[in-house]
Amino acid sequence: MVLFPNHTETQVTEFLMICFPGMQDTQHWLSIPLAPLLVLALGANFVLLLAIRQEASLHEPMYYLLAILSMLDVILCLTVIPKVLLIFWFNMKPISFTGCFLQMFIMNTFLPMESSTFLVMAYDRYVAICHPLRYPSIITDQFVINAAIFIVFRNLLATLPTPVLAARLNYCASNVVENCICANISVARLSCDDIRLNKLYQFVSVWCLLGSDLVLILLSYCFILRAVLRLQSGGAATKALSTCGSHLILILFFYTLLLVFIFTNKAGKKVPSEVPILLNVLHHLIPPALNPIVYGVRTQEIKQGIIKLLRYQH
Repeated sequence: MVLFPNHTETQVTEFLMICFPGMQDTQHWLSIPLAPLLVLALGANFVLLLAIRQEASLHEPMYYLLAILSMLDVILCLTVIPKVLLIFWFNMKPISFTGCFLQMFIMNTFLPMESSTFLVMAYDRYVAICHPLRYPSIITDQFVINAAIFIVFRNLLATLPTPVLAARLNYCASNVVENCICANISVARLSCDDIRLNKLYQFVSVWCLLGSDLVLILLSYCFILRAVLRLQSGGAATKALSTCGSHLILILFFYTLLLVFIFTNKAGKKVPSEVPILLNVLHHLIPPALNPIVYGVRTQEIKQGIIKLLRYQH
């Protein structure tokens, strides 16, 4: 901490991340599952990205969207998990004022970007099944470029005020964050100012972004299900649904884990404080680890591309 000449109070220049307040002596054991999961997440996503880049048969819009999802997963993983492991292993609790709000910005922006990517992927499956003859003319490389621009700017503009509002608060008291990451409210409640606007903006932005994405994804799958039920051939219906299977599994996992985290956070003292903190950490790690594996196992073209890549490396 340092004393600013224009203020009579001590100003915070760094924060201390204490992760799990009630588990200070045992929390380092959590690194045992977290470290292998991090290696798995990074390894699986890099293999998937390399396979999509090198295999000509994967140079299609559907796989480009999957590549965008993988890149977002890698960024989110690297933003959160290495710092958590450093806290567990080396007790490196301090994080600079700038570093904390940079982490907050990336988390608040890239998580909704993942949600938007799932929405675009749902639209891709909707067109493929409900309008198969028009699919090549609608889902093009230019569509992917436009979708990427939409994903970036929509979420960037909507989430940028969250860390900006938090950074403008007057931090003049404690600098101990009872969390593993610089979550907006965990940091903002350390300030000496009124944070009702911060809470309101986060609530509205999260539910508007993720809520609208989820509603549109569910709507697209209602249309897909209706189209599949109209198919006369059972084999055709099974094939149509199988193309959506991987995507649907990831969506269910992404939103289920997110909703559980939100509701346990809202439950307050009814749920131990360690539970939402752990769920928040896992949400930045488990989906990135599962996404490429689910697609790699369930999608024949990706499986073949990865096998070719691994053979080429040897």
